[in-house]
Amino acid sequence: MDKNLQEVSDFIQQEPNISPEVKEAMLKSLKDVDKELQILSFKLDRTEKVKRTTAILLEETIEELEHKRVAVEEALAELKSAQAQLVQQEKLASLGQLTAGIAHEIKNPLNFVNNFSELSKELIEEVFEELEKLDSSETKQDIIDILTDVQNNLTKVHEHGSRADSIVKSMLLHSRGSTGKASSVRINDLVKEFTTLAFHGMRAGKYPINVNLDFQLDENAGEANLVMEDFSRVVLNIVNNAFDAMREKLNTTNNGEYLPRLQIKTQRLEDKIELSFQDNGLGIPDEIKDKILQPFFTTKKGTEGTGLGLSITHDIVKANGGELTVESEEGKGSIFILKLQKPN
Repeated sequence: MDKNLQEVSDFIQQEPNISPEVKEAMLKSLKDVDKELQILSFKLDRTEKVKRTTAILLEETIEELEHKRVAVEEALAELKSAQAQLVQQEKLASLGQLTAGIAHEIKNPLNFVNNFSELSKELIEEVFEELEKLDSSETKQDIIDILTDVQNNLTKVHEHGSRADSIVKSMLLHSRGSTGKASSVRINDLVKEFTTLAFHGMRAGKYPINVNLDFQLDENAGEANLVMEDFSRVVLNIVNNAFDAMREKLNTTNNGEYLPRLQIKTQRLEDKIELSFQDNGLGIPDEIKDKILQPFFTTKKGTEGTGLGLSITHDIVKANGGELTVESEEGKGSIFILKLQKPN
């Protein structure tokens, strides 16, 4: 019996002024009350247990729902990324077909321009040789002056024709798109191999310079899903642009203190792999930073650049699910940063 009810029961039993019949009725009532209290206590205890169990189940359900929400968000992000890659690849394919058609149509007449301008220069050289056999005269000198002007014009025609031919070749390269399938590629190996290849190619070229290559490769960089033959062009284009920027600064610096340096760095982030190529060249003026990834935009003089290298690079990076950003300070250098998706 409940402690308080027991005290009341003891008091009633010991009270002499209460008749036996009343005591019996009162004790019976107390027992009934005690029974009801026990039933209520049991129900209350069971209710508390159900409440605790429900709270635990609710907490577990909320936690499970949170995990599912995160999983759905990740799946949605991956789906959007895959969709963006597919759209980019479709755009590249359509643009590639159009570009290839235009480039092929231009290339044939362009070959005639280049070939016949070169041939005409050779014919003029033969005319000069024949004129040397004639006696000197005012007419002869006039002919030589005219032919010299024609030869100079033909040289310009051939020079710009060659640049146009270079642009057409770049357009064809741009239009070719990806011919391979993405595979797991070790980032450090790819970066080191093609940076070194670009360096030796530059050293064997017409305008070699000494460059300190500073490789800072994260051993945990790991692998990324890339089309190897396409992404090798990305590394070559970025590194060759860095060499050009440092060569130009070297040519404009006369104090002998400037030492070209290219830092190549890889880093494994939480969900991406980051590659950076930092040079100490001339940098990019603020007014053209937004244009350098546009097709046919170039800061190189004469016939040296087509303006497609960085545009191709940007398209390839996007088609491989990556991001390309450029940071630069005029007079101090530039840094090209690539962020690639880690394989699942």
